[in-house]
This record gives sequence, structure tokens and C-alpha cells, in this order.
Amino acid sequence: MHTDIMKIVPFEKKHLDDVCKIEKVCFSNPWSKKDLENQLNTETSCFIVAEERGKAVGYMGLQIFYGEGYVTNIAVLPEYRGRGIGEALIRKQLENPMDFITLEVRESNLTAMSLYTKTGFERVGVRPNFYSNPTENAVIMTKYFNKE
Repeated sequence: MHTDIMKIVPFEKKHLDDVCKIEKVCFSNPWSKKDLENQLNTETSCFIVAEERGKAVGYMGLQIFYGEGYVTNIAVLPEYRGRGIGEALIRKQLENPMDFITLEVRESNLTAMSLYTKTGFERVGVRPNFYSNPTENAVIMTKYFNKE
């Protein structure tokens, strides 16, 4: 990872078009620009962006309710994958105070599941036919934090 070029920053209005592009490239059912824009003013929303030379090349959305973290989306442009950007985004979000953080991932997305396992998530369940285009099960992965 080229940390000298890439930095993790809070999601701002200036990133909106880039994040929309990332959504369209990475997901079969992308969030709308309006849905993404709404995250800028949502108190529970914790969206961050991987920025390189002023351009968003990846991002991660997280909602935190009463210490419970729910990952809404994580995506990196295909040409930037394999450089540690997804891991950097996850590790930054893990700094938030939470009792646990959880997400769903397509059953066929072994690369993502490997990344989540590497960052401390465990497979805890399956949601049958959760995804569409194509229809596929979701694997539920969760990372619990020690309560002291």
C-alpha cells in the first residue's frame, strides 16, 4: 500500500460523484446519489473514503447504533484492488467505539471474506437469497470487541 499517496478521510460532499461511480462499478444494485448524499447528514452514519491524489478510489459505509456497528458497503475501484485499501478502510472503522461490527457478504465473494477474516471478523450465519442480480446467499460476518 502506498500510504504516502493514499489517505483515509471522512466522506464529504466533494466525494459524492466519485463514490457514486464506485457504487455503479462495484455493485449490481448501487445506492443512488441521493441515498449517498443523505449519509452526509445522518448522525449514525460513519462513511470514510480512501483518497488518492484528491480522488476517491474506495470507501466504506458504517452505521453505528448504541455501540452496534453495521457495515452498509465497502468498495474499491477494480484498478486499485490488491493494494491494501480495503483493509486500511476496515482498520480505520474498527477504531470507532463499538461492542461489535457486522456485515453481509456474497457467498461467492471469497476475496472479501478472506479480507474480513484477516481483520478479525468471524462467520456467524447465512441469510438465504439475500442478494439479487444474481440471487445469492449472504454470509453474515461479525467482529466482537472485548467488553471490559
